[in-house]
Amino acid sequence: MARVIVQPKLLDLDSPGRRDYLVALEHDNIWGDHLMPLTVMVGPHAKPGEGLVAFGSNHGNEYEGPVALKHLLNEIRMSDVLGRIILVPVLNVSAFRTGTRESVGDDGVNLNRAFIEAAGKHPALAGITHRIAAFVRAHIWPRVHVVLDLHSGGDVARFAPVASFHPVDDPAQSRAIEDTARWFGTPLVMTYQNQTPGLLPSEAESLGKITVGTELGWGRGVMAQGVRYARQGVLAAAINHGQLRGTIAPIAHHADGTQKRVAMVDRACFTVAPFSGHFEPLIECGAAVKAGDVVGLLHDFDRIDESAWPATAGVDGIVIAQAWINPVARGQHIVVVGTIVG
Repeated sequence: MARVIVQPKLLDLDSPGRRDYLVALEHDNIWGDHLMPLTVMVGPHAKPGEGLVAFGSNHGNEYEGPVALKHLLNEIRMSDVLGRIILVPVLNVSAFRTGTRESVGDDGVNLNRAFIEAAGKHPALAGITHRIAAFVRAHIWPRVHVVLDLHSGGDVARFAPVASFHPVDDPAQSRAIEDTARWFGTPLVMTYQNQTPGLLPSEAESLGKITVGTELGWGRGVMAQGVRYARQGVLAAAINHGQLRGTIAPIAHHADGTQKRVAMVDRACFTVAPFSGHFEPLIECGAAVKAGDVVGLLHDFDRIDESAWPATAGVDGIVIAQAWINPVARGQHIVVVGTIVG
């Protein structure tokens, strides 16, 4: 298929039919543009302000989402599209090019901290990453009510596969979000703290949108299971929210009733490295633990004869994540345990 290179103001996200774009966002360092792949499919029953968007590569070194969305570009038939479906396999094109969490080589900003006031408008916030946030605000948010932000651990952490969301005040929105998250089929469905400024999902939730994030792998690899969860979650959301014709069956832990609801909102869920060192996990992510259980060991090789520091669980629950790449930094969250809530 031929993709059309367009500036954002020339995007057509409303007319019936399918359009495959490369959205041109001005490059900061060369005389040219960053080209963001975006496909929109608009069916006969599309409504203003309603639709689904799925983003891959909010962070540039997390690949299950981009791979799943690339497959779906070829799998979804236009004849089955009822509403509006927007697929953005690579949202942060700058970070994706360098395989990094932040936009290394350009402004060095983390896109999932860039959804802040005046992003892309104030001169101090005019780099490519903040302009991506401004693009999403101006062109995507007004046209969708379902938002899927597909993450993996990258280099930051090793995760048990999880679909995630923040606590929201509206009961109907909360129920719709949890139901959408369960359809990914992951072993864990997680509520997490909403205190970090600039998150894409936080902004979408605050606008009343049905918003689900994920952690579907780690280590800059592509895990088959994570791709399967991502594909399932996007298709199920599109079907269940009226944007795509068809039926879909639950898979994996959703199908067999073994999904666990966990919460990661208490500060005690996080075990912090007191010094820089090398982390040795002792148990796997997804394992049940009690507060005080030793989950891993932090080694200081500058003090080779000293015993390793025991990284213990702060709460009863399930190990959601552990440090992945060594060495870890002082202050890094090296063990994260979620409390079981259902």
